[in-house]
Formats: sequence, structure tokens, C-alpha cells
Amino acid sequence: MKIYTTLEEIKDIPATSLALGNFDGVHLGHQAIIKEAVATARKKTSQGIPEKSAVFTFSTHPKNLIPGAKHVENIIYSDEKRDLIESLGVDYYFDIEFTEDIMTMEPEEYVRELLCEKFRAKDVFCGFNYRFGHKAAGNTVLLRELGTKYGFTLHEMPPVMVDGEVVSSTLIRELIRSGDIDECDRFLGRNYTIGGDVVVGNRLGKSIGFPTSNIMIDETMVTPPNGVYITYLVYNGVRYPSVTNVGVKPTVGVFRKNIETHVFNFDKELYGKSIKIEFVRMTRPEAKFASIEDLKAQIAKDCRDARAFHGI
Repeated sequence: MKIYTTLEEIKDIPATSLALGNFDGVHLGHQAIIKEAVATARKKTSQGIPEKSAVFTFSTHPKNLIPGAKHVENIIYSDEKRDLIESLGVDYYFDIEFTEDIMTMEPEEYVRELLCEKFRAKDVFCGFNYRFGHKAAGNTVLLRELGTKYGFTLHEMPPVMVDGEVVSSTLIRELIRSGDIDECDRFLGRNYTIGGDVVVGNRLGKSIGFPTSNIMIDETMVTPPNGVYITYLVYNGVRYPSVTNVGVKPTVGVFRKNIETHVFNFDKELYGKSIKIEFVRMTRPEAKFASIEDLKAQIAKDCRDARAFHGI
């Protein structure tokens, strides 16, 4: 997949089958749009009409540039977003910063200068609620009309449903914040993940027989509530069964919210290493215990429950 991060570097590209959207979770709905763009490009090419599949998205969430708008927390990291999109078979990835110049483009200008002149779109794919242009004035009705004018075909994708619910990034953020991780994973189509470099903690876990790998919370990301979770720790591409506490360790003091993961049957030293934690299910909220012994007993139970889930 060829990656472009500025409009200036996009030159002399072939015609594209272009997927439009923020793709801020690359959830099941986003995947459906991108897969259709990829399939159409391949079909056209096989028929002797060369097209490359492409995704146009923004490296910064548009709402975070609008004065007074509520800040939108990220669901996935930018590199994770890129890798997920690449895994779907996309040829070109236009990951462009959302600037004031783009924000103030009128809808037709946006279509003509970006979609047509820069991205050379011949087939355009978007969700049913796609908006574009200054003050989000453009919608799919206008986009279809502009396609007729400028020579591309619009493919408006219907909502993807899971058990009667429309898959959306807004819903996924709500599920993460409420701790409904198993539900969140069903809408994402994969396990919700938090990553980071392992830092030195207060070593309490090791002192009571449950050593942990700690990572700090990235405040730009949406995060689950404080509590205990069944998880997998991913290191060097290998998934290890684990149990994770998200929180501030109220029994032993007041600390900044972080993530502590105990990995079963694991003896590697991870300080300074980059890891990811895949969240599967929340088992209980974080609690303050009367003593370290009470905390130790509860952690032992948490580990037994997680081991049983993992089949260890």
C-alpha cells in the first residue's frame, strides 16, 4: 500500500476506486465500505478498465478543528488504522491532515479539487450518512449529483447492523467507556486494543506474587473504566493469555490511571518494550480493599477466573 500524507505529493496516479470516511475505528461498517472499493477496483481492472483501490481519510479528526466542538477521543492509533486498512488490500492510502483550508472548502470545490483532480476518483464509496464540505453542507444526494457532473459513480453503502444496532464509532466509544468490552469487540470485528511502552510501576504486583507489565494511559484515546479485564498481551506478534487491571490502585495510594497486565506462564522481561493489550471482557470494577492481604486474595481470584476463561 502506497501512503500519501500530503496533497502535494499526490501526482500522476491512475484512476481510483475511492473509499471516503474518517474510518476512526475501522469497524465492521468501515470495513464494508473499504472492501467494496477494493473489490470494484479489482473487477474493473480484470475487465480492462484499470483502477486502483484507495482510501481518503484524515490524520486528524475533523471535529477537533472546529471551535467549540467537543473533543473526539481516538478509538485506534494512527499506525493501527493504517495497518488495518492495508490488510484489506488497499493500494493507495491518502492520510491527509484536516486543515482550515480543507474545512472551508465548499462541497463542489471539495469534490472537484480533491476527489476528482487529486484522487482521480471514478468510483466513490461512502456510508449513508457521509457529509463533506464547509459546515458539512454536502451529503450523499449532492455527491451523487456531482458524480454525474464530474464523471464518477457514487456507491452509497447501507448501514451495517449487528443484532439490530447500527455499527458506528459513536456507539463503540460508548461501549468502551461503559466497560461493555465484549459488546464493543462484536462491533469492531476484533478485540479492542490499547498499546504502549512498558514502564516501571511501583512493583507491588511482583512483591505479592503477581508481576505485571505496566503501560500509561494515552489521554487522546478513549479508555475503559477502572476495573479488571480478561485480556491478551501481544508482544512481537505473539498473543499471551493475561488478566489486566485498569485504574489508580486505591488500596495502596493515589496514582495516575494506568494499565497493569499479569501474563500467565510468562517470564520475559518487557521493560521498555512495546506491547498491546487486547481486551476481551470486564470481570469487576476497581475496588479499594481494607488491607494488602485482602487485595492479594482478590487478585488471586481474578487470576483464577481469567485462567479458567483462557483454558489454562
